[in-house]
Amino acid sequence: MISAARRKFTACAVVLAIACFSFEAPPQAQPAKPNILLIQADDLGYGDISVYGQAMFQTPNVDRLARGGLRFISYYAGSTVCAPSRAALMTGLHTGHTSIRGNVAGMSLRDEDRTIAMLLKNAGYRTAMIGKWGLGEPESPGRPDRKGFEHYFGYLSQTHAHRQFTDHLYRDGQRVEVTQNEYSNDLFTRDAMSFIEQSDSRPFFIYLNYTAPHAELRVPDDSIAPFKGRFPEKAFVNDAADAKLTGPDEPSLGYRSQPTPHAAFAGMITRMDRDVGRLIDLLRTRGLDQRTLVLFTSDNGPHQEGGGDPEFFKSSGGLRGIKRDLYEGGIRVPMIASWPGTIAAGTSTTYAAAHWDLFPTFAEFSGTQVPGGLDGKSIVPVLQGKPQAPHDFLYWEFHERGFQQAVRMGNWKAVRLAKDKPLELYNLADDPTEYTNVAAKQPAIVAQIEKYLQTARTESKDWPVK
Repeated sequence: MISAARRKFTACAVVLAIACFSFEAPPQAQPAKPNILLIQADDLGYGDISVYGQAMFQTPNVDRLARGGLRFISYYAGSTVCAPSRAALMTGLHTGHTSIRGNVAGMSLRDEDRTIAMLLKNAGYRTAMIGKWGLGEPESPGRPDRKGFEHYFGYLSQTHAHRQFTDHLYRDGQRVEVTQNEYSNDLFTRDAMSFIEQSDSRPFFIYLNYTAPHAELRVPDDSIAPFKGRFPEKAFVNDAADAKLTGPDEPSLGYRSQPTPHAAFAGMITRMDRDVGRLIDLLRTRGLDQRTLVLFTSDNGPHQEGGGDPEFFKSSGGLRGIKRDLYEGGIRVPMIASWPGTIAAGTSTTYAAAHWDLFPTFAEFSGTQVPGGLDGKSIVPVLQGKPQAPHDFLYWEFHERGFQQAVRMGNWKAVRLAKDKPLELYNLADDPTEYTNVAAKQPAIVAQIEKYLQTARTESKDWPVK
């Protein structure tokens, strides 16, 4: 059990971190049809970036984005695991409506699923998916080029992406061999830089998905060296994980890790941070920085697979829970938006936004009519420092541990851990770490959320309530 003193300290730390950032009006309106660079880390926790409180290592380039732009305090991933989170981002639908609501091998976006990339391509953008996709394998309808990306390079299968070093990736419909001593994330950075440097008058949309810091915890030695000996270490051992790929994209029976998983974890994030800096510098060198919206986020909370140790690194940033939890630590993630000359520097917002808000946001920036039927709400006003009406509700469901649900309504957060269990209720304004269940004291709020839950989701044969 966590002591009352510790709960009080943790809650104060979260509140103090929020209070450290001011909010100002942006200097000017945005130009038409900006370039969009959306960078998504894999299993990066709310507290894994130094501007969000990480103290055991530093992320100076992501911090630089924050100093030059807007930091979200209450931004949420689409889910607490990878595939449904990415599906929510791509489709503008939360997990009560997406066709992918969990991590299941072979799941794919459907022919009828519309994506951000399809909309932006039709609006005149050149579009690229680089890194981990996870929404459709080589012969599926969800393959990136069938969902609006004119270029893609990376892992199509989620399980293949568990390997930080691999013998092959996929590029534009073809399997391509790669040198197994090349770190895949280095390849992704180079590919993104090459796409930016192409001579093409169209604005670009790059969806760059790093596989760091997801297990396996492996990274080149030069990124581990600065952290060797700095942390206590316990080697992660999985004898079954040494086998080679067992199928076209399937890894063997488990995760692998280097003998120093703490140093590897820090090295993975700081190497990713280094490459974010390279991309920022490239945009500035080419005179594109004031024409480019850069977003940095994560797909869900921190993991504990393959030697991952979110408790040691305080990866949830003082919030309760980790990946596979619907408490804040499993779904609240970093989000930084930078656009020099348009988004005011050094600002922050407590506006509660989520992955499914990006679809209507990008539609508005591209000058395209926002499609109907989305769960998302454009956050363009928030990025411009203007008022924006909040969501009535934010909704998540999760199927790996039975049927679980979560709702945010204003500062109220409700969690149901099984279909037959009562709602837990927390007041995030007073209790950001979700340790005091006030459901019994707030029957009217519970009843309001229960009424919403009756209409929050569509039934799905693939995702029944169990």
